[in-house]
Amino acid sequence: MAVNIFLILFYFLFPLLIIWLCRKWNFFEKLGIIVLAYGFGLILGSSGIFPKGSQGYIDALHGQSVLKTEVLENLISEGKAVEADRLVNSIAGVQNNIVTLAILLAFPLIIFSIDLKRWLKMARKGFISIALALVSGLVIVTAGFFIWKNAFPDTWKLAGMFEGIYTGGTPNFAALKLVLDVDAHRFMVLNTYDIIVGAFLVLFFVTVAPRIFRAILPRFEDRNGIRTDVDQLVTETENLNDFSGMLSRSMAVPLLKALGFAVLIAGAGAAMSLLLPPEQKQYEMAVVVLSITTLSLIASLVKSINRIEKTFQLGMYLILVFSLTVASQSDLTKMFDKGMLNLILFISWCYFGSLILHIILARIFRIDADNFLITATAFIFSPPFVPLVANALRNKDVIVTGIAGGVIGYMLGNYFGTTLAYFLRGF
Repeated sequence: MAVNIFLILFYFLFPLLIIWLCRKWNFFEKLGIIVLAYGFGLILGSSGIFPKGSQGYIDALHGQSVLKTEVLENLISEGKAVEADRLVNSIAGVQNNIVTLAILLAFPLIIFSIDLKRWLKMARKGFISIALALVSGLVIVTAGFFIWKNAFPDTWKLAGMFEGIYTGGTPNFAALKLVLDVDAHRFMVLNTYDIIVGAFLVLFFVTVAPRIFRAILPRFEDRNGIRTDVDQLVTETENLNDFSGMLSRSMAVPLLKALGFAVLIAGAGAAMSLLLPPEQKQYEMAVVVLSITTLSLIASLVKSINRIEKTFQLGMYLILVFSLTVASQSDLTKMFDKGMLNLILFISWCYFGSLILHIILARIFRIDADNFLITATAFIFSPPFVPLVANALRNKDVIVTGIAGGVIGYMLGNYFGTTLAYFLRGF
């Protein structure tokens, strides 16, 4: 019991140190809070601090993260597991519960902050480019599934997760881990390779990409006459990583109310899954996550909820808790196995293939270079990267399109990823 309490406190409080490190030193800030959370978690998981369990216990898991208490007790009584496996199973249970709870509460909080009407209105300027990005992702990820179908197990899950992260971002990637029941070790392998490949793309986008794409696509012209406070948008986006003031009374009380709404929505999503017939229980988590996403979007339309400050940051704090916990369930020394090359090829195909198809479609539909690149940024990375690339383009006007596209991606990522995964499962 004492170990479990310590773990819970550690997983929920250590992200405070990560945020402090990012505020204190630019080096850590450039790495990013999510990367740091994964990094510290991997160090913890690879350090040997957590007991591994007996071979009999490991064999009984069959890909699961934790055993039911009665199953474990039977194994111990039969001599197939040992007494120490109780602690191993208890730790795994705590980690699994934190991972599930963090995601189911984080997603509503992140969506609460979305001004849906405002972003959809702004999206008109680059709607065609946004639609082309969606199509490109679906086509390339689906093609990648058929190319690497036999290269590793459950490729359909892999395709669904990368459709989710390409359309949305890290919150969608994390939510789809639950929906598709991907074990922590494999999730960390996918996420590590995703970070590595993504880092090269970020560097490309802010250096030579503007010159290359402007040579291929039409030049940017503001023909739409849409005007907004671009400086305000830049400030809003840059403040997405600003966690200051959240513990003050003026912010903490409204945030507790928002957290209460998130709990109610998560509970409603769980209740929806009870309507599934027994033979369809494998879709239980999909129903839960998609119900939560839908109810959260509806709640974001309520002004009293949408106007609560720092709900996005509170949601991202829970994503940090998720990232730290799930990474600590993995062992870095076991991540780089013989399947590494195929996995890197698949991820590279998804990213670079989607980008190439997107630029081909953009040329056909006469999308200008700046709107193309900012839309690609929003979908491949997420809204916080939009001002960075807009600065490389020296064009703040496209920030509107980029952030709108990124927000739309957050909204659609779970739906697209889940639908594609279960569609491909039949092949």
